[in-house]
Amino acid sequence: MADSGFIENRTFDEIQIGDTASLSRTLSENDIQLFALVSGDVNPAHLDADFVQADFSKRIIAHGMWGGGLISAVLGTELPGPGTIYLGQSLRFTRPVGVGDIITTSVRVTEKKPESCALVLDCHCVNQDGETVITGLAEVRAPCEKVRRPRLALPEVRVTTHDGYRRLIEQTQDGEPISTAVAHPCTAAALAAVVDAAQARLIAPILVGPEKRIRAAAAEAGKDISAFPLVPADHSHDAAAKAVALVRSGDAKLLMKGSLHTDELMSAVLSATTGLRTERRISHAYVMDVPEHPTPLIITDAAINIAPSLKEKADIIRNAIDLAHVIGIALPRVAILSAVETVNPDLPSTLDAAALCKMADRGQISGGILDGPLAFDNAISEAAAREKGIVSLVAGKAEVLVVPNLEAGNMLAKQLTFLGNADAAGVVLGARVPIILTSRADSERTRLASCAIAALLSRAAPKAAPGLPQASV
Repeated sequence: MADSGFIENRTFDEIQIGDTASLSRTLSENDIQLFALVSGDVNPAHLDADFVQADFSKRIIAHGMWGGGLISAVLGTELPGPGTIYLGQSLRFTRPVGVGDIITTSVRVTEKKPESCALVLDCHCVNQDGETVITGLAEVRAPCEKVRRPRLALPEVRVTTHDGYRRLIEQTQDGEPISTAVAHPCTAAALAAVVDAAQARLIAPILVGPEKRIRAAAAEAGKDISAFPLVPADHSHDAAAKAVALVRSGDAKLLMKGSLHTDELMSAVLSATTGLRTERRISHAYVMDVPEHPTPLIITDAAINIAPSLKEKADIIRNAIDLAHVIGIALPRVAILSAVETVNPDLPSTLDAAALCKMADRGQISGGILDGPLAFDNAISEAAAREKGIVSLVAGKAEVLVVPNLEAGNMLAKQLTFLGNADAAGVVLGARVPIILTSRADSERTRLASCAIAALLSRAAPKAAPGLPQASV
């Protein structure tokens, strides 16, 4: 039996007419995406599930040359094996290959050419039902010297997809764009984010800021803003105040951060006399789209409440539950995070977690399932929860992660973003209207997702707090 840890060829002299070799491989969605990434072939027949519904196959199919690659794999690893040089290949594709198909690729030597050490091989690929999918002829130069080498381990490659954000944006397409006051969009990146969101029919922007700077930023970005109302403001503080005033007057239903600092915008929002406060504590949440994680992860609070009290955490959780409902999570599982999963009097966050869970038991927090304290690993990993012996409806399946303070939330979100290739769409909750927070580092996809989430929240118009009216202004 051949040693699977090594790869060995057959030289030209060893090979006889009629010799054969074969390999089998199951086509996965990851295979198709990787082939599209490497080749640049983004034909929707291979990638767009909606497109193929109108096609005869009714399913995503592999690129034809993915099957050609299987033939190359047999030639390069089995017959003749290492040292083989491709000279030519003909292919005929007789049946499409879809995700889950098991393709067995066989080659058979039909001719030897001693003068050039060349071989001609018949190539044949069949699926799990024995149906032929590819036929062809290959011509290769066979190696003349014996080669036996350790079989190299392939790197683990993951395709990062963000279908969760695509679905969120699609949920907004049935409604009209929502009037949005954009505070101080005075850089090319900020203006581009606004125009992109408007073109996606998520928002109807009202630009607020110094007119000359806004128009210069639009020119730099190459964006046409002629269709958008522009409210002049002297500087960023003035822009924030005027944008908030547009919301208070009802002329805007959303508020969006431009190129000013978050603190400047929130100072106007939190003003006791002219701001956008309600009875509910204002908080921030990230809706994280984490590759390979089955559901969105809501992380709160990572930007506004530095060291929230127990009362403030209760409102933060209520805000997050409202958000979860709006993005389609009917009964969100809420994990209240700490460093450990047991109550420890020396760790105040564990005491808060226990109290919050009891508040939920008594109906003071509703709409979700709460558990805590939970460490991050046993909040999102069922295996980690089992290892710790934790029996819970939330452990291992959390959809909302409530962090103990801003530092923890900020670090967690950025670790997922920069080490886990996650996207983080930010929104401020608990004010009279949702507030869109974007960052210069955000991708276009993330900026659009932030606007989509705010639009969904605006249409849903969740209450400020259970049993409490909106604060008068």
